[in-house]
Amino acid sequence: MKLQSDPHSGANTITGYGPGYVEINQTPYSHAVLLSSDGAITAWPVESFEDLKVDHFSQMVGLKPELILIGTGSRQRFPAPELLKNLISAKIGFEIMDSQAACRTYNILVGEGRQVLLALIVESV
Repeated sequence: MKLQSDPHSGANTITGYGPGYVEINQTPYSHAVLLSSDGAITAWPVESFEDLKVDHFSQMVGLKPELILIGTGSRQRFPAPELLKNLISAKIGFEIMDSQAACRTYNILVGEGRQVLLALIVESV
């Protein structure tokens, strides 16, 4: 699926998504990423939803986003509450959705100028 972005915004945007990849700023990635609207694109050491650990969420808190979108792969799945404790303690809002929905929502929020972090699991094909 190709997604349209505003090429003049200067923000990181999702330009495509499909089985086994996400395309950010027209560059494909085949691994999980942490993506902020104006920061670096960071490899996120998560192979699958089942791999999620407290440290993965602590890494997100350290980036100090306004809101976190968590893309859990091809379907929406909810992490165990103990994994989300750091986000709740830091008073950072979060939404959990399948990865395609997270990509679309991320682009909308970036277009609104929000400080959003996308934590995206890219499932291998």
